[in-house]
Amino acid sequence: MLVAGVAVFAGSVTLLVLTGNTAVRYSADHGDTVPVWTRWAPALAGIMAIRLVPARPPVALLASRGTRVEAEVLLAAALVFAVALRLTGGGEPAHVLLKLLLLLVVPLVLFRVRRGSSAIALGDRPRVAPVVPVAVWLLLSCAGPFALRPSDYADTVDTVTLIATVVVVFLVNSLLEEVFYRRWSQTRWEAVLGRWPAIVLVSLLWAGWHAAIQGVGDLPVDLASAFANQGAQGLFLGYLWSRYRLMWPLLVVHGAVNALPMFL
Repeated sequence: MLVAGVAVFAGSVTLLVLTGNTAVRYSADHGDTVPVWTRWAPALAGIMAIRLVPARPPVALLASRGTRVEAEVLLAAALVFAVALRLTGGGEPAHVLLKLLLLLVVPLVLFRVRRGSSAIALGDRPRVAPVVPVAVWLLLSCAGPFALRPSDYADTVDTVTLIATVVVVFLVNSLLEEVFYRRWSQTRWEAVLGRWPAIVLVSLLWAGWHAAIQGVGDLPVDLASAFANQGAQGLFLGYLWSRYRLMWPLLVVHGAVNALPMFL
């Protein structure tokens, strides 16, 4: 899985270079692009910072048949979500409805049916340690050549609409996605495959559905752009979760990706 995942990342970058599509969209709200390599630098710096900050090994979820079944069901839900979103054009309300159904309802039904089969053990977690990698990522994402591009959305709506947008986007995107992809899916796949194979697998799953909302209509290029862009961010988010088993760093980073452009 790890070798295959790395091959997908390398192949995606190669395809973008060969086709001259190294400028990727970074938002579904407009067609503006950024050089894809600018999205790697904050993620790689964050990963390096995680390596430098000590952390107690998280209590692992022991692999069992039940764990594998749950991991496979969550994998299937993620794949169906990506395919269904592409087939429906990636617009609203299909995006939100599919996300609520496949990333929330399906897992909750699964856990209800398999109640107590493989509860996630989080152990004694280092609550302050993630401040350093998160701060490194935020610094590079807010200033300098790797900074997220600002959006003019805040200037086009009133304050109430702006606040409502930020709250809804946080709940539907940041919170729900991080709970599904990292807390639920990655934790189980780590038990089955190991740390980095699981991080790579879930990063590709998370990145893949973005092709439906940020693509240009060319599926191979759209997938390559998503894997090279959101996939790199997914590696950072996945390593944050695997190393610290805390939700707040994931929510800060993911929330910033969505909200920072509106406030920069």
